[in-house]
Amino acid sequence: MKRVLEDIQSGRFVRDFMLENQAGQPSFKATRRRASEHGIEEVGARLRAMMPWISKNKLVDTARN
Repeated sequence: MKRVLEDIQSGRFVRDFMLENQAGQPSFKATRRRASEHGIEEVGARLRAMMPWISKNKLVDTARN
């Protein structure tokens, strides 16, 4: 946390953020890709498939509750 605060206060965070975006976000996209390949995403997809009210954009299945 201390290092992150130092990066923000020094302006390093914004500089790196701007450079990352100008370069087409390679680190951000790689991180997103690695996260999408994690096993928890497969489990989450299977669980969401068991909850049809989620696909209908409802938090509660009003037909049952």
